[in-house]
Amino acid sequence: MSNLSVKIVIPARNEVLAIGQVVSSVVDSVDAVIVADNGSTDGTAKAAQDAGAIVVSVPEAGYGRACLAGIKAAGEYDILVFLDGDASDDAADLKAILAPIYSEDAEFVLGSRLTGDVEKGALTLPQRFGNQLACFLMRQIWHSEFTDLGPFRAITRSALESLNMQAPTFGWTVEMQARILKQKIPYTEVPVHYKNRIGKSKISGTVSGVILAGWYILSTIAIEAMRRS
Repeated sequence: MSNLSVKIVIPARNEVLAIGQVVSSVVDSVDAVIVADNGSTDGTAKAAQDAGAIVVSVPEAGYGRACLAGIKAAGEYDILVFLDGDASDDAADLKAILAPIYSEDAEFVLGSRLTGDVEKGALTLPQRFGNQLACFLMRQIWHSEFTDLGPFRAITRSALESLNMQAPTFGWTVEMQARILKQKIPYTEVPVHYKNRIGKSKISGTVSGVILAGWYILSTIAIEAMRRS
């Protein structure tokens, strides 16, 4: 299983202060790192490229759009890993994220911040509440065991292709998890470390960002609950 091709997709928008560090921390551990530059205006693309990433330009804003573009740019792979470009995810957790897939115990692995170690201030109260509410709803609807909507995650190619991911914005993470549940794809969680991000968050850093993210997450759960598998 260690011969499997692993690539990482990092959606990034104005993360010039962190992206080089993030790419450098993982580029030697995988077959390729793809940074989906989501309309950055601060030199994120150059910093990522200088650190060894393949950069794909995604001018239209949207977390999901960036992830979809990253998937397309990844080409051939066996496992795709997603993490954020703000240095909040700990690259030291990569082995733990991949281990259940290597051992064939899961096809999707979520890095759970809430069962792991979160630096003080790294998760705001609205983020914690939103995560708990979303996970509660998934438990009620699909008997989910998810504890988080964390961005650090790994998935096999076959599982990802079966999901037909579509969410263009902040509903991306919960859409993936809801479809994993609906299709009964084997999954698990591993505890991860979560650090204070470098730079200002596009979501938790503004009131409008928090409201929009919450709306997209809850509406995505509602849509998936109404849709047939």
